[in-house]
Amino acid sequence: MPDYSIVRVGNEYIVQAGEKSILKISSRRRAVKLVTDAAELLDQQAAQPAGDSASIRRDPDILPGPSELP
Repeated sequence: MPDYSIVRVGNEYIVQAGEKSILKISSRRRAVKLVTDAAELLDQQAAQPAGDSASIRRDPDILPGPSELP
């Protein structure tokens, strides 16, 4: 996982992953929260067994498939 940093540029904060800028936000507190949340999600994903990945699927009882649309 890359190292994250938050850099102030004028009145905004830039979140960087390694050398790459990935997010611009006006609140340092919000930037820290977003980086923390993202790191927790990545840790959870890494802890999941390989065959137990989550997916999103259409429920045929609720949403019609593309061939069933008018």
